[in-house]
Amino acid sequence: MIAELPFSQACENNKAAILSVLSRVFSASQSILEVGSGTGQHATFFASELAHLRWVPTETAENLAVLLPRWSEYTGDNLAPAEVLDVRQKPWPQLDIDGVFTANTLHIMGMDAVSDFFSGLGTVLEAGTHLAIYGPFNYRGSYSSASNAQFDQWLAARNPESAIRDFERVDQLARDIGMQLIEDNDMPANNRLLVWRMS
Repeated sequence: MIAELPFSQACENNKAAILSVLSRVFSASQSILEVGSGTGQHATFFASELAHLRWVPTETAENLAVLLPRWSEYTGDNLAPAEVLDVRQKPWPQLDIDGVFTANTLHIMGMDAVSDFFSGLGTVLEAGTHLAIYGPFNYRGSYSSASNAQFDQWLAARNPESAIRDFERVDQLARDIGMQLIEDNDMPANNRLLVWRMS
């Protein structure tokens, strides 16, 4: 009997919309680091659809077992070995990448870890490279929808350190490491896909 692979319905729902942006943003890139690859659905899908890229999936040590089953079934040659990465570690490993993508992670990790995420990025991204972040964001201290407000309550009940992040605070962290926002894309289910470029 073949075991079912770990599955996220949200990944299935949003992957095509995300691809439409990443195919443009990473058109001149060669190697993309994905932070928080989860079930591996995004990693294997984007690797298969963006054949010019080497896709580097990562997870924390405790969640790597969720990523490995789908990663191991990928038959292409552009999906790199799954790496262990905790954004809080210092220093970050020096990986051969020229872009970073992450989806639905900033609202899960605590704000201190979000700060560490950007500090780590500052050590691995060079001028001209791009960062793409998918997920829900608040703007000017307000929720963008009633469903996001409900989702934020659910996050807080699950883990008091989790929360939908304020765009302005995240953008300041990006600017602090020399990045400039170049795109704010409206996405399905009241999410955004934000893109920064390293100066």
